[in-house]
Amino acid sequence: MKRSRINEILREGDAFIRSHGVSLPPFAYLTPEELRATDHAEIKRRRMGWDITDYGGGDFDRMGLFLFTLRNGLSHDLGKHSAMLYAEKIMISRRDQLSPNHRHDLKVEDIINRGGGTLVLELHAATPEGGIDRHSPVTVMCDGIDRTLPPGGHLKLDPGESVTLFPTTWHAFWGEGSDVLVGEVSTVNDDLTDNIFEMEIGRFSTIEEDAPPLHLLVSDYDDRL
Repeated sequence: MKRSRINEILREGDAFIRSHGVSLPPFAYLTPEELRATDHAEIKRRRMGWDITDYGGGDFDRMGLFLFTLRNGLSHDLGKHSAMLYAEKIMISRRDQLSPNHRHDLKVEDIINRGGGTLVLELHAATPEGGIDRHSPVTVMCDGIDRTLPPGGHLKLDPGESVTLFPTTWHAFWGEGSDVLVGEVSTVNDDLTDNIFEMEIGRFSTIEEDAPPLHLLVSDYDDRL
């Protein structure tokens, strides 16, 4: 992705988030220079902040996702009795923009439609080996109520509705009707190691530096912070 396009997506996404009455924390708006001048160690360590991905496909409008990680625990704290064992993200799933089929090994997540169009999730159960079970129905909990769908069934969430996804659930999703503001509340999030995709794709984009960054992405931290 070109950095100039990422900057454009950041501006558009921030405006969309604000249009739904949601405000991001102050560190979201720091320039790269301002972020480097702050005590940024925990922001970097916890991978908090902006995340724009086209999954390496080169066509963000067709396959991609806008994310901002608001808070995040640390993987090595999992299993402790007193620790930050949770994470929260806000995302934008654009109309007909695919977030491709994947699952996680560790993360349990609630995916919440916070406003906009309908969020559609295509769901499959996992085989005992972790692969995609294309023959068995899949059961998920939606706001405390179990719903069972056929393999590859489409779960549609209107604003205010949510679904709980366990590591045994493969899922792809996209917005229907219009763009969707999506919330995610989960156990500790590790996008470096805990994403298993059906396709051979990458979690982060390769960036062409044709403009200075408006804000750093989490994928920039290792090289720029």
